[in-house]
Formats: sequence, structure tokens, C-alpha cells
Amino acid sequence: MEKEMKLLFYLSLAIILASCDPGKKGEQAKTPPAIAVSAEVVQKQKAVYYDEYPATVAALNQDDLRAQVTGYITGIFFKDGQHVRKGQRLYNIDRQQYQANLDQAIANLNVSKANLAKAQQDADRYADLLKQDAIAKQVYDHAVADLQSAKMQVEAAKSGVRNVGTSVKYSFISAPFSGTIGISQVKMGALVTANQTLLNTISSDDPMAVDVAVDQKEIPRFIQLQQNSLVTKEAALTLILPNDSLYPQTGKVFLIDRAVDPQTGTIKTRLIFPNPKNMLKVGMSVNIRVKNNAADSSMLLIPYKAVTEQMGEYFVFVVDDSSRAIQHKLSLGTRINDKVVVKQGLNEGDRVVIEGFQKLKDSTKVRVTPTASKQQ
Repeated sequence: MEKEMKLLFYLSLAIILASCDPGKKGEQAKTPPAIAVSAEVVQKQKAVYYDEYPATVAALNQDDLRAQVTGYITGIFFKDGQHVRKGQRLYNIDRQQYQANLDQAIANLNVSKANLAKAQQDADRYADLLKQDAIAKQVYDHAVADLQSAKMQVEAAKSGVRNVGTSVKYSFISAPFSGTIGISQVKMGALVTANQTLLNTISSDDPMAVDVAVDQKEIPRFIQLQQNSLVTKEAALTLILPNDSLYPQTGKVFLIDRAVDPQTGTIKTRLIFPNPKNMLKVGMSVNIRVKNNAADSSMLLIPYKAVTEQMGEYFVFVVDDSSRAIQHKLSLGTRINDKVVVKQGLNEGDRVVIEGFQKLKDSTKVRVTPTASKQQ
């Protein structure tokens, strides 16, 4: 009887376990619901965009004006920040002492010339007397030596006049070229020292140079820009000013430096821009804008909001044929408004998740919303 009861118990337990189907219930418990997302089909599009390079405005010509003689400032003939012409007088340094020295040097030259004339007359006279054997040859030789000495004294006096005359000339300081002069570093009556005191700085202002450090990989591109004299207005080099406005004048590549900096891997490239309204100032930070070489060809564009960044790398989720969100690593190009160029990582026709990706992990089941379907 006891054995029959045990057999009946185990038989009932087996029937109960068989009717439960635990595998099916476990599968249902582990399978999460599909996450609703919005997606957009990747397509090739034409888009014009520009590469930008940070740059600095510089003067094509710039010169520090320093005193070349010592003295007091007796005249200033410009206004700070004024445009000056080449040769225009800028400063006077008290030249009374230098003028007096010049007058003395000229007087010494005149004395030397008079001595030369006397020595020439003596030499000519003694030459005639020597022909008549009226004097000793030694007397004639001495006269010729005095004549040579007088000639050398005249040359020395002329050199003295030139030297002192240079000092007088340096007491007038003129503009070495046309440009804009800065704020004067000295005032009227100030004592300046030769080759030490900085008076002012003058720089050319039209055209202006714009210097940019170009990566060595970009050298062929800028060489092509330099050699292409027929640049269309659309493809021309343009400037973005510090206030983010577009400079109205276009520029061109003026020169590319002779060597690459081995520490930075860049080469200095100088562009020139017209500056008729004096909007560009030396030292101004600007951006050079260059039309991208691939801007006229079709490229893959996706909404920038679909991109996530992780440790400096960029990813998007792509919906596959099994309605799974697969994470793709991207290589991105230039951002254009609300979209970004995709260099690698996607193909035309891929469905990129643009909304709802925050809840996704790789291979998560998704359900594309009707809104996304309409966009397709």
C-alpha cells in the first residue's frame, strides 16, 4: 500500500511538471520589448562647404623707427595712427651741434682745397724751373710730395663732410615707405639716444598679409591655389573676421615658406588681402576659409544629432534587416549646419537612428516609428 502511494505521488508530480513548460516561460521573461526609435535613410547629397584655418593678420612691411643720433626731439610732424607717405618727415632731432660740426667740416675742406691749389702752383712752377736747371731736383721732389699730401688732405676733408653730413641728415627722420604710423613713444623735448630709443613703428596697410600655419599634408593644396591664377569667386580665399562676419575682399596665396617646422609639422603660408578701408589690423586673429576640394561631389550626410562620442571616437546606431540596432564606428568630416559629412563607417541606404538611441545598446531590438517611416 505504501509503495502504491509513493508511485501515485511521483506520477502526479511528473504530470504537473510536464504541464508547466518552464522553457517557454523563461524565454518570455528574458525577451525585452522592442524600443521605439526614429530613423533616417542615409543618402548621398551635394553640399558646398569650406575648411577653416586660424590665421593672424600681419603687415607686408613693418619698421621700427629708432634715433640714429643723440639729441632732443624738436619736431613731430604727424598724428598718431595717421597714414603717412614715403619720404614724409616725421621727427626732428635738435641738429644745432651737428650743423655746427658740418660747418666746421666744410671750412676744413675749403682750407684743404686752398692748400691743394697752392701746392699745385708750387709743383708747376718748380717743374718749369727744373727744366731750366734753375733748381735742384730735390726741391721739385719735395713740391710734388707736398702736392700729393694736399690732395689726400682734401679727400680726408671731403670724408669728414660726408660723415658729419650724415649725422645732420639723421636728425631728420622720414617715413621709409607709405603706411600707418603708430602711437609716438616720445614727446616733444624728450632726449633720445642713438640706436637705442624707439620712436615709433610704421607698417604698410594696403594690402595686408595673413599668415597661417598649414599642416604639411595640405601643402599640395595650397601650392595649387598659389599657381591657379583663375580662381572663381566661389572658390576664392576668404576671411572670417573676429566678429564672425565675412570680410568683403578676397585674397590669394602670396608665398609658402621654404621649410616645414619639424616640431609642429606645419609650414608658414602667407596670403595677401586688399585693405582699402583699413579694416584689417596687424595682430588681428582671423580664420581663412577655403572651399573644400570635394565640395562639388556627392557625399554621405547624416544629422549631427544622431552621432554619439565615446573617448574621442564617434558612433551611430544602424537598424538592420532584423530590426536590431547595430553600433557603427564613424570617421567624420566637416559639419555643415545641422548635418555632418561621413567619410567612413556607413553606406548609402543605411537606416540611422536619429531619436531614441540613448536607450540602445549594440544589437538591441528596435521598432521604427511611423514618423521615421515617412522620412524614408
